[in-house]
Amino acid sequence: MSKSSASSEPRNSARSALRVLAVTNAYPSPERPTAGIFLAEQVEGLRRAGVAIEVVLFDRLKEGVRSYFGVGARLAEPIRTFDPDVIHVLYGGVLADRVARTAADRPVVVTYHGSDLQGSALAPLRVQLMAEYGVWCSRRAARHAAGIIVVARHLVRFLPEESRPKARVIPCGIDLERFRPLDRDACRKELGWDNGRFQILFATSNEDPIKRPDLARAAVEALRVRGIDAELRILRGVPYERVPAWLNASDVLLLTSLTEGSPTIVKEALACNRPVVSVSVGDVAIQLEGVEGSFLADATPEALAGALARVAAGPRAIEGRSGITCSTASSICCPERQTPSGGPSRPWASAPAPKPSPAR
Repeated sequence: MSKSSASSEPRNSARSALRVLAVTNAYPSPERPTAGIFLAEQVEGLRRAGVAIEVVLFDRLKEGVRSYFGVGARLAEPIRTFDPDVIHVLYGGVLADRVARTAADRPVVVTYHGSDLQGSALAPLRVQLMAEYGVWCSRRAARHAAGIIVVARHLVRFLPEESRPKARVIPCGIDLERFRPLDRDACRKELGWDNGRFQILFATSNEDPIKRPDLARAAVEALRVRGIDAELRILRGVPYERVPAWLNASDVLLLTSLTEGSPTIVKEALACNRPVVSVSVGDVAIQLEGVEGSFLADATPEALAGALARVAAGPRAIEGRSGITCSTASSICCPERQTPSGGPSRPWASAPAPKPSPAR
C-alpha cells in the first residue's frame, strides 16, 4: 500500500476544510503513469476546490489479490493520522466491499463507474467470472455505504433497490485547460500522421472486448468500401499529456462499446471540438445533446460507416466545447441538475437542446 498525503494535522474545531480519505486500487505511478489517471484528475480537482485529501492505494496491478488482504488493518494508520471526515472509495468492486464493511467509525462513500456494476460480458470466461464477483461485491458495498455516487443515471438501476435512495448522479469532469482545440495540421505533423487521410480515433485498453474493437475495425473497413481513405488510430498506452494532441489530430472519435458509464473520452473530444460517432451506450446520448456534426448509430459496421461518412463530408470541426460549463472540480462536486420535465440535463454542460440526428 502506498499513499499520497495532503496535510495530516489532527481534527480540531478550528479546521474548516472537508477531509477525505480517498481509497483506490489504481492510481498513476512512475511505473504506470496512466493507471487510474481519471481518478487522479478527480482528486486534483477536489484539492483545487479546497478539499483536503489523502490518497491510499491498494495496488491491485502490482500486488494482485493480495492487495486486498487486511484492508481494515491497513487503513487504521491513515485514519488515525489523517482523521478524515469521509472515506471515499473511488471505484466499486472487492476493495469497496472490504472498506464499506470494515471502516465502521467513519461514513463511507463509494463511486461506481460502470463495469463495477455491469460486469464484462464479452471477456473470456475467467475474466467474466471475476467481474461478476466484483459486481456482487459492489452491490454488497452499496448496502453498507453511507453514500453512493454513480457517474451516469442509468447505473442506478444496477444498484440494490434498497440502496438506490442513497445514490447521487455525479459525472466525472474534465480538465478544460488541458483539453482544448489545437491546430489539427500541427498536431498531425507532430505525430507523423498523413494529413490527406480521414483519421478515426478509437480508445481502448489492451483490446478490451467490452469496447468492441472488432466492430470499430469493421466499421472503418465498410467506410473504405465507400471510397473514403480512412485510417483507424488506436489510443492505447499514450501518455496522458499527449492525449489532447491525438484528439486534435483526429477527424472523429469512434465509440463502439457494449457498456459504458459516462465515457470521459467523449467529453474530452467535445472539449477539443472534435466530432463523435458512437453507438447509444452509457450517457453518450446526453453528452451529444444539441451537438451538430456528431452522430449516434446502430451497432453495425454499415450504420457506423454511414455516420462516419457524414462526418467526412462535413466540416470535421464542431462546436462541442461551447456547451461545457463544468471542469473537473465543479463536476465532481455538484449533483446532477434536473430539467423542468424531471429528466437529466448534461451536468457538465449547458441546458439541454435537441438530440443529435441518428445516422442514416
